[in-house]
Amino acid sequence: MNDQEKQARIDLAAALRWTARLNLHEAVANHYSVVIGDENPQILLNPKLKHFSRVKASDIVKFDLDATDVLSRPDAPDISAWYLHSHLHKQLPRAKVIFHTHMPDTLALACIKDFEFMMLDQNACRFYGRIAYDRDYNGLAIDDQEGERCAQLLGDGKSILFMGNHGVMIIGETIADVFDEMYYLEKAADTQVKVLASGREPAIIPDDIAEMACEQWHEYPGFSNYHFNELKAILDEEEPAYKN
Repeated sequence: MNDQEKQARIDLAAALRWTARLNLHEAVANHYSVVIGDENPQILLNPKLKHFSRVKASDIVKFDLDATDVLSRPDAPDISAWYLHSHLHKQLPRAKVIFHTHMPDTLALACIKDFEFMMLDQNACRFYGRIAYDRDYNGLAIDDQEGERCAQLLGDGKSILFMGNHGVMIIGETIADVFDEMYYLEKAADTQVKVLASGREPAIIPDDIAEMACEQWHEYPGFSNYHFNELKAILDEEEPAYKN
């Protein structure tokens, strides 16, 4: 195991455990993956049916991205995880990391007919122009066509996919980046659910201001890394076994 894989396993285990701590997981479902290697890319994926809060670095499963026998292996991943994640990783080079979750408030918004994410606060502005929408829920993602379809929806530089009546997929370059995106997406969604529940008219931020705030978010040096490193430091103190 090289240093890149070792660090990716540790970071993925930390992300999974913090997702459980923040109650953004769902039972033993939902899946996170990261691609390692350039010439012969491989995919690291959380193990099938293991609770996020218990995953250790050594539990993470690894497959060749182009393998055809993955689903017949004893350590096979969840079928929906493989079909979605493998297609997205193959077709979108910028999708080095993929998180798929059913976060409560983000999911609630994805269940509103024709909903589009509102620019209500600066957390929401982080995602200005970066969200794609899947309006065609088609049951569990257990065939190749779903992976192909989702990959097409995430074109044009989008990095967030609201999956109608289902959940959300977030793609990015690093585990720290994608975890931070997930965290702030759910924070913004929580605000939107509360504002909608108030029955009062939302105060929408104008497009030019939202676009500027989005740029400011992404120009802030190293924010996602600082956040994620602090979370790992907490695990180092309280649950060091995650690195094993």
